[in-house]
Amino acid sequence: MKETKKNSEGTASVESNAADQQALPFGKSNYTVMLAGLAMIIAGYFIMTLDKEEFGFGFLGITLGPVITFLGFVVEFYAILKKKS
Repeated sequence: MKETKKNSEGTASVESNAADQQALPFGKSNYTVMLAGLAMIIAGYFIMTLDKEEFGFGFLGITLGPVITFLGFVVEFYAILKKKS
């Protein structure tokens, strides 16, 4: 939100709030954690494709892959809620 104020000469000057000066909504550490979460999600789906059992009903397709994928989404959720440092 920008505010306009008249200075001593009567012309309008534009002042920006501190919130407008922040270029990105997240810090570098947030984006790093987001990339790690995305890598975990991709790895989880890839692990699910490695299962050789019929219809993916083996350990990799039913247990390990979904757990890794779920943990990737948890890491993404953490990265979004983590305060910018």
